[in-house]
Amino acid sequence: MIIRAATLVDAHAIQELWNLAIRETLITFNSVPKTLLDVENAIETAKCMLVAEDDGEVIGYASFDQFRAGIGYAHTAEHSIMLAPRARGRGAGRFLMERIEAEARAQGFHSLIAGVSGSNPMGEPFHAAMGYKTVGVVPEAGRKFDQWHDLVLMQKVL
Repeated sequence: MIIRAATLVDAHAIQELWNLAIRETLITFNSVPKTLLDVENAIETAKCMLVAEDDGEVIGYASFDQFRAGIGYAHTAEHSIMLAPRARGRGAGRFLMERIEAEARAQGFHSLIAGVSGSNPMGEPFHAAMGYKTVGVVPEAGRKFDQWHDLVLMQKVL
């Protein structure tokens, strides 16, 4: 498995992973599929976007950007991570997170925030195992599949 910077060549594979999560899971509250242009823009504008590649196939990606706009938040970033179903439980998520955290430190970020769907049973345990602490819950913050879902905010000081 290789963890490397995402390039525009990866846009279609990332789009497929992202849209699978949008269509079929509660990992994200977003219900609008990403276009190829959306993904290309994300690759070009994120502070960092990495992919996990296995046998030449993109099996996951992770990215981060500043948590909120404004100078007061300049040292806090929020990350996103998504894996292909076949990649789960194989270490790709851990490898991506370790590299994202290292890159965030190198860019001068002090902490990373994870906005985890309370309806994603693997999200909280995964982040806790990576050293993230729950710092808040926003009840019924998102709506998807005709149901309300909590948003769990987790943070790791780098």
